[in-house]
Amino acid sequence: MVTTTHEWTVLVALHAAAASSSLILGAYQLLRRTKGDHAHRVVGWFWVSAMLFVATSSFAIRQLRRGDLSLLHVLSVVTLVTATLGVIAIRRGNVRAHRMHMTGNYLGLIGAFIGAVAVPSRLIPTFAVSEPLGLLAALAAVVALTGLVLALAHGLNRLSPAEVRERATAP
Repeated sequence: MVTTTHEWTVLVALHAAAASSSLILGAYQLLRRTKGDHAHRVVGWFWVSAMLFVATSSFAIRQLRRGDLSLLHVLSVVTLVTATLGVIAIRRGNVRAHRMHMTGNYLGLIGAFIGAVAVPSRLIPTFAVSEPLGLLAALAAVVALTGLVLALAHGLNRLSPAEVRERATAP
C-alpha cells in the first residue's frame, strides 16, 4: 500500500517512531565512551534494525510528490547500503569502516529529521501545532521505548557472554 495522502497512518506513525528512537540510540552510541561491549552490540542491533525499517518503510510513504518517489528516497537507498556495509565491516573486524558507515548513517538521519520538521506543512510540524499533547504523548512513548532498549542492553551487559547465550536459548 502506497500512502499518498498527507495524513498519519499506522505506517507513518511507526516510521516516525522508529526514526525518532534511532535519533536517540544513534546519539547514545556515538557519545558512549565504551565501544564493542555487549551493550554497544545490543543497542547497535536495535539501531540498525530501526534504520532498516525506516529506510524500507519510506518507499511506501510517498506524500511529498503525490505518489512518486522523492529525493529523500535516495537517502533511503544509501541507508540500506551503508548500514549493511557497516555491519559487514565490523563482522570482518574493520572498525574504521564500521565507524564511518554508521556515523554517516546517523548524519543522514539528522538531515532527514531536519527535513521532516523544518517544512511547516509536513506532518510533524502540523501535528505539533494541532495536537501538542498528542505529540508530547508520542515523544514520551518513544523515549520510554528507547529507555527500555538501553536498560535491556545494560542489563545484558552485566552478564557474561555465556550467561547471555544461556538465557537466549532457555525455554
